[in-house]
Amino acid sequence: MPSMMAARRSNPLLKSLPRFLTWRSLGFRTICSGRLGFAPSDPDPEPPVSTAGTKFLETFREEFEIGSRLITFETGKIARFANGSVVLGIEETKVLSTVTSSKGDSVRDFLPLTVDYQEKHFAQGVIPSTYLRREGAPKERELLCGRLIDRPIRPLFPAGFFHEVQVMASVLSSDGKRDPDVMAANATSAALMLSDIPWGGPIGVIRIGRIGGQFVVNPTMDELSLSDLNLVYACTKDKTLMIDVQACEISEKDLEAGLRLAHPEAVKYIEPQIRLAAKAGKHKKDYKLSLVSDRTLEKLRNLTEAKIEAVFTDPSYGKFERGEALENIAQEAKRTLEEECDTESLTVLSKVVDRVRKGVVRNRIIAEGFRVDGRRLDEVRPLYCEAGYLPNLHGSSLFSRGDTQVLCTVTLGAPRDAQRLDSLVGSPTKRFMLHYSFPPFSINEVGKRVGLNRREVGHGTLAEKALLAVMPPEDDFPYTVRINSEVMASDGSTSMATVCGGSMALMDAGIPLQEHVAGVSVGLVSEVDPSTGEIKDYRIVTDILGLEDHLGDMDFKIAGTRKGVTAVQLDIKPAGIPLDIICECLEPALKGRLQILARMEQEISAPRSQDHRNSPRLATLKFSNDALRRLIGPLGVLKRKIEEDTGARMSVSDETLTIIAKNQTVLERVQEKIDFIIGREIEVGGIYKGIISSIKEYGAFVEFNGGQQGLLHVSELSHEPVSKISDVISVGQQLSLMCIGQDVRGNIKLSLKATLSQLGICLMNKKSRNLQAILKLYGLRNRIVSKKTKEPESDDSDASIFSSGLSSHTEDRLNDEDAKVVSPLSAKSLKLGMQVTAMVYQIRALGLVLDLGNGVRGMYRFETNGKRDFEIGDELLVKCTSFSSKGLPVMSLVDDE
Repeated sequence: MPSMMAARRSNPLLKSLPRFLTWRSLGFRTICSGRLGFAPSDPDPEPPVSTAGTKFLETFREEFEIGSRLITFETGKIARFANGSVVLGIEETKVLSTVTSSKGDSVRDFLPLTVDYQEKHFAQGVIPSTYLRREGAPKERELLCGRLIDRPIRPLFPAGFFHEVQVMASVLSSDGKRDPDVMAANATSAALMLSDIPWGGPIGVIRIGRIGGQFVVNPTMDELSLSDLNLVYACTKDKTLMIDVQACEISEKDLEAGLRLAHPEAVKYIEPQIRLAAKAGKHKKDYKLSLVSDRTLEKLRNLTEAKIEAVFTDPSYGKFERGEALENIAQEAKRTLEEECDTESLTVLSKVVDRVRKGVVRNRIIAEGFRVDGRRLDEVRPLYCEAGYLPNLHGSSLFSRGDTQVLCTVTLGAPRDAQRLDSLVGSPTKRFMLHYSFPPFSINEVGKRVGLNRREVGHGTLAEKALLAVMPPEDDFPYTVRINSEVMASDGSTSMATVCGGSMALMDAGIPLQEHVAGVSVGLVSEVDPSTGEIKDYRIVTDILGLEDHLGDMDFKIAGTRKGVTAVQLDIKPAGIPLDIICECLEPALKGRLQILARMEQEISAPRSQDHRNSPRLATLKFSNDALRRLIGPLGVLKRKIEEDTGARMSVSDETLTIIAKNQTVLERVQEKIDFIIGREIEVGGIYKGIISSIKEYGAFVEFNGGQQGLLHVSELSHEPVSKISDVISVGQQLSLMCIGQDVRGNIKLSLKATLSQLGICLMNKKSRNLQAILKLYGLRNRIVSKKTKEPESDDSDASIFSSGLSSHTEDRLNDEDAKVVSPLSAKSLKLGMQVTAMVYQIRALGLVLDLGNGVRGMYRFETNGKRDFEIGDELLVKCTSFSSKGLPVMSLVDDE
């Protein structure tokens, strides 16, 4: 319309048009976006141009300082429909936390609290690297941060409040300078204060570090990398709610000092939340609470208390026997109530029976000082330790404390096997991992194995933090380490059993740990004054059972070495415990830990040497980047070919090659192939494997050491005169040759007779048990002779070198009974009565599997009263006595003369 009016003003002819010729006279408005619109019957004057109104968002803010950093609580600008929402900001890092609750009446008998923490890539201006370019399932870090928020807020919901509550915390922006997890926990507390959900907050959550002996409040990520303490502390105004610690063997005294510093610093978060709630908070709604009436409670107590007390006073009950007896008591009470048609009591039967059980156990501990299994309050359960339970693995251990049993295994890997982390803060990789698994059979239940489990992730991370403090530095031990903890049976404190088992498995793997690490869980049973809510009496319990964890007030897990604490995790059930009681628990935890460490050190006290075991091997070699490029080959072809041929794995980084092999033999094969491709520094007197590339009248050219050329002169072929070189060696033949120097032009001079002379010296030693290894080194392994004829079975070119290259004294030595090795062995050439030097390949229940050379395997059955103490790799002189139905040679031992 404005354009039409302008057109009329600019063209006077349009003004003079009669009305019957206009669009409006025909009932149309105008042409707009290519469409005709109908006008109203009574044309109105042109409406005035209107503008959109401005919406004003009422925002409330609270600003305060902690540890010289400005902190801001803000609400009202975003997420206005949530029951409560708060944005907490420190500099450029902002975290949003929202809370909501279900509207209907509760039909549950527990609090369904869900905490979801999420770090999206947009918070740092990054697009996800996934295929769909969007965030996927929650990562381990997100689950851990969700647990960090859940643990301090859960105890403050009122008893009987069973409505569904959901907390969602999201990082809106991150500058990478500080961890957003503590910020999210404080923002969640403020959001709960603003909501109409009944909750006993607010709380304050603080992080404390220590650099050079000085505590640091709210440290940055850079400061945490220098700190020997990472303490997260949550509390109300006067009580402790949650503690989470990772430390480098900090003493109990210093840990207590850190806790006492953390409390007043955390309390500084509380007053701003109260002021914000006064400005913008909702009135707390009267939710329906699921409480048990006094009449029902008294009735069920009279039915079950005496019988339950009889079960708990009998220490002969095991975990499952006790559980079965208690279940029978509950079923008897159920039948009684069904006969009386007491539906109200039937509804709350399981809850009340659990309360009665709790009262019986707690009263007995406080009044008499006796526990369910008859132990003293500070007594640790019986221990069982076994290192090397699975000898074919890198490392393994079996640890039992009472009925709790954990199997730990260690696997070593190359640096490239490190886990890649995708988080807003922290290191991008992790080279030490501990994965904890809690299968349902460990508690005799049926269940499904699903994905990441919050409990398993939390327990595994706690044990990982405990062991990380004693791991060798990356410069000294660059390998990736993975511990698998499989819970075989659970009756309390499996995470601390994982710490103990993991420490032994690491030493069994030969990892140079600084100290053993052990962990123990400490519990609390208290008696509370109902009028004031204050604790009037309490008992500290060491090494708690699963039942004591369930019926007690707290689970205080403390792990460390003899020198100090490495990890702590405190979870509580009541609405806070005084810090003085928490600090008092450190002493009995230390006593229990020292008892466990003493038993672990009896089993294995130092990292085990791997030389004598047929276990996987790792080697780190240094090469120039040019040499590594030659090894990798075009598109990695050569590297993949070596891995396929040997079964080993190779990892290449800057001037470093890491080899992971199944055993020592495979490692040697890989190193031989690498030496052939890359080569090694040539030394006079060194022995190198090479291949004859061409033969001349004066000698032969040999390619060795990664493509280098050397000359094997005719005079260096043998101690005896050689008339024709081709009678002794041939093109393509592989030989072990000694470097004897360089000529004036720098050409490398090689010698075969010097190599064979060294072999002769080895054979002169009658007591040598390494004959097979020596012959294999020189390409002469497993040459046999018939005991009757003493003549070679075949005339191989290597055999001719072997016979012609040695001195006459050495030949006589080879004809002796100790060296019945002349020609290469094959399955067809092996005959009855032949004597062979074999190597023990496998040890089985009824006998041995022998390696006869060239891929030929033989069997040896143990004799009734014969020798059985063999080891893999032993050299044996055996004789072929028969063949099995499958064609395998059956061997017998030849007595040494």
